[in-house]
Amino acid sequence: MDTQHDNALAHALAAIPGPVPPSGVIHIVIPHTNRFTVVGNHLAQHAGLSLVAIGIGVHIQSLPAGSEISIKTLAARFPEGEVKIASALRELEAHGYLRRTRVRLAKGRVATRTVFCNQPGAVLRGGVVPGAPGAPVVGAAVRSPAPAPALVREHLRATGPEPTLVPEPEPARVPEPARVTEPEPTLVTEPARVPEHIRVREPEPTAVAGARPAPIRLPAPTAPKQPRRPLPHPHALTPERRQAASALLADLRRHAVELVLSEEAVEELVPGVAAWLERDATTDAIRHALTADLPKPLRHPARLLRHRLTALLPPPLPGVHDLTAPRRAPVTPFQTCDGCERAFRSHEPGHCRDCRAPYGEAA
Repeated sequence: MDTQHDNALAHALAAIPGPVPPSGVIHIVIPHTNRFTVVGNHLAQHAGLSLVAIGIGVHIQSLPAGSEISIKTLAARFPEGEVKIASALRELEAHGYLRRTRVRLAKGRVATRTVFCNQPGAVLRGGVVPGAPGAPVVGAAVRSPAPAPALVREHLRATGPEPTLVPEPEPARVPEPARVTEPEPTLVTEPARVPEHIRVREPEPTAVAGARPAPIRLPAPTAPKQPRRPLPHPHALTPERRQAASALLADLRRHAVELVLSEEAVEELVPGVAAWLERDATTDAIRHALTADLPKPLRHPARLLRHRLTALLPPPLPGVHDLTAPRRAPVTPFQTCDGCERAFRSHEPGHCRDCRAPYGEAA
């Protein structure tokens, strides 16, 4: 009676259309409505990539543009180490999914640009990104090849009787007279004709002869926004500390005319100043930390004071016992044996352990 039976899986399997396979994985497909990424089977079922490389490739493809995908960032996100993640990135780079190039910025700095392609066969040609420096210029239109006979037969088998394909004979070569000095014409073989009702429309040319393709625009590098650090609070906000902190904040405009705060800003910053006072910081030290080296012009005084109260918070003062030097354990000095001149540890001179027995000395 204590065994619980979950009927949710049975209902889900019953709703699967078609026969359920006797063995192997059974898919329960629920359509996604948000937060999903389309991943091709050429990556998810790649025969030449390791499982770690496939997982990292799917993870990178799900990230928004501008996300940090360095080795240290991925190692901090996943349990795999930096060596395994670096090896997986090299696999993705070898198969055309990932490309890392080093570019020189305007001020002489060198940065790494990372490009991830979800379909390497469509964009990456031999590891070269179109439009990148050193990439070859496409000089002719790219056209799809003629449909294979096997595909034509399968289509005709589904739509009607299979016709008999008769190959067209090649045109016979016309012998050239001996007295004609013109160059020999090149024979052009006409491609096999396909019936009109199954003819595949050729795609539009992707490039114009002699024209350079448009370069791929990389997303602007944006660093992830760091979370805002909370304002420090004292352990006990007494009325005396609240009054002293409020008076110190209101008095800042006498020392710096830019630090004019509203009553709401003063009430918000009072716990931060009280935390400094709790750590035995003097009012002169707090005032100097808040008013020194102000930016010109100062647009947000309250934000600047909040940042300085949080980032420059001093540690608590150490106690008297913390400043005393630690006591060292007494060390037994070295002595030289009077018999064999060997060094040994002892508080008094004499003989070593091996020479005590002949001389009759006590241990």
